[in-house]
Amino acid sequence: MTQDDVEILSRETAYQGFFRIESFRLRHRLFQGGWGKELSREVFDRGHAVAVALYDPDRDSVVMIEQFRVGAFAAGETPWVIETVAGIIEPGEQADAVARRETLEETGCRVSDVIRVCHYLVSPGATTETVTLFCARVDSTQAMGIHGVKDEGEDIRVFVVPLDQALADLAAGRIVNSLTIIGLQWLALNRDTLKRRWR
Repeated sequence: MTQDDVEILSRETAYQGFFRIESFRLRHRLFQGGWGKELSREVFDRGHAVAVALYDPDRDSVVMIEQFRVGAFAAGETPWVIETVAGIIEPGEQADAVARRETLEETGCRVSDVIRVCHYLVSPGATTETVTLFCARVDSTQAMGIHGVKDEGEDIRVFVVPLDQALADLAAGRIVNSLTIIGLQWLALNRDTLKRRWR
C-alpha cells in the first residue's frame, strides 16, 4: 500500500514550539479490502537527523560522546547518555554534509571518509523523525575535551574507547539509545571490511 491508501479527514497543528505536534483524523485501506474506521492520532513532527559512528581503524577504536538528554531524564533514566555524534538536517542541507559538520562541532574531529549505513524511521507509530546513519573514519588522537555549541546549551564530553570495549558496554546495557546501538552493531559486523578499505 502507499500514501494514496490513506484518507485525511482533518489535520491541525496542536502545538508549535521547539517541535511541532500535528493532530490527524484519518482512515486507511485494510489488507482484506475496504476502509478502516476513523482514527484520531497525534504525531510528533521532530524533523530528520543524521548519526555518525566514528571509527579509527588504525587504533580499532571509536569516538563516543556523552551529554544531557531531557527525554531520558523525563523517562526516569540516567539523563547523561552515551551516544554517537548526531544532528538535525536543516532545510536545504545534504545528510553527508551534516554528518561532517556535526562531527567537527561535537568532537573536534575531521572525517576523512564517510559511508552511508542505513536510513530508518525512529518510532513510526508516533513521530515523523528519520535517521540517516553514517560510519566515518577519524583519527581518534584528535578527540578530546568538551565540545558543543554554547548558545544551544550543549555540553558534550568526548572520549575514545576500543571498539571491543564499546561492544562490551552495549552487551552490558550501558548504551541505550537506538542510533548508537545500530551504529555499534554495524561496526561489529563490518570491522574487517572497514580495516581493508581504510588500511
